[in-house]
Amino acid sequence: MASSDTAADTAADTATHVFQEHRSLLTGVAYRMLGRVTDAEDVVQEAWLRWSGADREAVREPRGYLVRITTRLAIDRLRQVQARHESYVGPWLPEPIATDFGHTVPDTAERAVLAESVSLAVLVVLESLSPLERAVFVLREAFGFPYGEIAAALDRTEAAVRQLAGRARRHVGTRKPRFEVDPGQRRDLTERFLAAARGGDLEELLALLAPGARLVGDTDGKSKAPLRIMETADKIARFLVAVGQGTVPESELVFTELNGGFAMVLFSAGRPDTALSLDVADGRIQAVYIMRNPDKLTHLTELLPGGKGQ
Repeated sequence: MASSDTAADTAADTATHVFQEHRSLLTGVAYRMLGRVTDAEDVVQEAWLRWSGADREAVREPRGYLVRITTRLAIDRLRQVQARHESYVGPWLPEPIATDFGHTVPDTAERAVLAESVSLAVLVVLESLSPLERAVFVLREAFGFPYGEIAAALDRTEAAVRQLAGRARRHVGTRKPRFEVDPGQRRDLTERFLAAARGGDLEELLALLAPGARLVGDTDGKSKAPLRIMETADKIARFLVAVGQGTVPESELVFTELNGGFAMVLFSAGRPDTALSLDVADGRIQAVYIMRNPDKLTHLTELLPGGKGQ
């Protein structure tokens, strides 16, 4: 009896170790598929339950098996959450996620691919793909999976997967905004943008914003922000001057990396109030993303220095 218990414990420990080894990959796939941290975490947790109850001795390649489970669960979840978006109040943005590609991925080319694949601009475009197209695009473009493995994960032929990949790539390529990922430039423009907005400097804002800039605010009607996408530098600058000089009680600014790029999180009374990030190209701001839906910000509390978040 004791030996069988020991064997069971060893098998459980091995299963846990294997899963933890691939958890980061699985979370990355699920988040890019769903655009929400909470949904991605739920999918990964369900994948763990499937893995812990599986006949693991019959699994020859755990990584492929786990990616297959996670992808299929994410497709099912995506079909559910797309229905939620239809009743969403105002523009919808992906849930911001803290990233640290600059420290965790040493290769510059790989870091650029990962940063772009998780950027708000790309995730918004991915919302217009079908669930299968999105799965193929994420697995192929973000993580470089071979077509054969993707076909096995989706239970499709390799020819069908190549067709889906081509269609998704063309769709994203025509709709994806061009932006630069130079961290130094994004930090400089973000800091200047915030200073100009808070100081009511209309001239500086107009100089920083591209003429065709867009401002997208996400609140689901639970906080104050434009309920429609705002376009043109003039409209955005005048709006920011009108609202940017108000004070937020007990506020603190934290500069960090969100979705692969430099960003800012404003905390009020120890809770995240606003997340702001910019798309930059040709030295000017092309898009301003303002996240104020409190449901999408709670997981950013950990970014507050000193552990003051509740």
